Amino acid sequence: MQKLRDRSFLLVMFLALFSLLVRNPALASVSTSEEIYLSKHGVYYQIFVRAFADGDGDGLGDLRGIINNLDYLEELGVGGIWLTPIHPSPTYHKYDVMDYYAVDREVGTLDDFRELVKKAHERGIKVIIDLVLNHTSSRHPWFISAALNPQSQYRDYYIWADEDTNIRALGPWGQRVWHAQGRDHYYGLFWDGMPDLNYDNPAVRAEAKAIAEFWLKQGVDGFRLDAAMHIFAHSEPDRALEWWIEFRNHVQEIKPQVYLVAEVWDSSHVVAPYYSGFDSNFNFDLANLIVLSARSGLDVGVAQVVEGHLARFAEHSDWVIDAPFLTNHDQDRVMSVLNDVDKAKVAASLYLTLPGNPFVYYGEELGMKGAGPDENKREPFKWYPVSGPGETSWRNPSFNTGEWQPSVQAQREDPQSLLNHYKALINLRKETAALRIGSFVPLITGNRRVVGFRREWDEEQVLVFHNIARSVQAVDLELEGEKRWVVLYSDGEYELQQGDQGLKLELSPCSSLLLW
Repeated sequence: MQKLRDRSFLLVMFLALFSLLVRNPALASVSTSEEIYLSKHGVYYQIFVRAFADGDGDGLGDLRGIINNLDYLEELGVGGIWLTPIHPSPTYHKYDVMDYYAVDREVGTLDDFRELVKKAHERGIKVIIDLVLNHTSSRHPWFISAALNPQSQYRDYYIWADEDTNIRALGPWGQRVWHAQGRDHYYGLFWDGMPDLNYDNPAVRAEAKAIAEFWLKQGVDGFRLDAAMHIFAHSEPDRALEWWIEFRNHVQEIKPQVYLVAEVWDSSHVVAPYYSGFDSNFNFDLANLIVLSARSGLDVGVAQVVEGHLARFAEHSDWVIDAPFLTNHDQDRVMSVLNDVDKAKVAASLYLTLPGNPFVYYGEELGMKGAGPDENKREPFKWYPVSGPGETSWRNPSFNTGEWQPSVQAQREDPQSLLNHYKALINLRKETAALRIGSFVPLITGNRRVVGFRREWDEEQVLVFHNIARSVQAVDLELEGEKRWVVLYSDGEYELQQGDQGLKLELSPCSSLLLW
């Protein structure tokens, strides 16, 4: 066995420089559409703003806290950040907006936001924001006016029951969707504090476009569209898609490079058509399979599923950018599911080498835990083992204290830490075109405990192997054509033999090997 500990950084830098020299002439000749498509790729970091970093000492995360920690995000290597809602709201999570054109005072000011965008851009980091257009807060002035006065100009901004409406009808999760307002009833899919907007009304559609236009003028690079499949009251996909295409066309006229990623929380078959309206859709099916494979140590067909998904999505767009992830702010954290650092490294290695734009949930790179009620999944980011300046204190981080105290400070100098594992893979992806934007072909490894695939961009090829098991695993792979492969990256011991017919590999437990 040969031990590779330096992660081949010198080789990576040489290959990255070579890649840039080779790539630039090619990029000069591609179409404008392809240039825009290629520019949208990168690893994104989801920030639950209230929990990430406190910049003004009140214990709550804010924009100033993010500005103060842009160096951390740059060091991590991410190409973009997604901010959960920053608009005025009566709730801590802010997914019920009271004013789409303002920043909540807890979060900061519009000037703070502009400064964040400017300084992020100086570091090559894009900024996208959560745009919650399916519904408003019940405290939004539009709804207050609509509820108090049936003749209000905002009455038709919302959906009201008529004589033919079955107000006892339940929603897709068995929840009440029609809520009393005096003698009237209004539609609110999620709860009575979130009345749905009426997209049959041209005035509502115009408002949504104006909101997006306002934030684009503040410098944002795109939007994460919340609850995109529910934009019409009965989840009518054809009508929803018609609207989102209209929305996309409008924002692209303002900023052709705008990046749109949508939450369509459903199976890949349901998700696929939404690629006609968005650049990316979060891949919930794939996330479940990756976590299941990492947890069990047995490949459930990850590479084959990715290939199938990409083909299905491509039926609806020439410019598909998948959005793989592990878990997000609505799900139990991946470390609470896996409860093991080695398995967490496996899960990270899998999705950070797949096509698309991977989305890292804040604290995932530290192994933060959180399960059960939503607040548990959104605990303060751990900058220090106990506490320190800039760490938020909006709630007691019960999952991430005591015996389990993952933190930036504790992991930064440990070369074997989960944080440095993420850092190495994200930066490797950033500097390697085949990993960032390359095509994807599964490899038949003949071993259900090793996931293998090829990534390719122009003449650049990378073979990727992940041993997801807790034992040494072997692969005997036949390859067409003669080629001498060099090691681009390894995070464990390996044995590599090359012959005229292919490769023979032996991989240490829970490790990855990338060949160039």
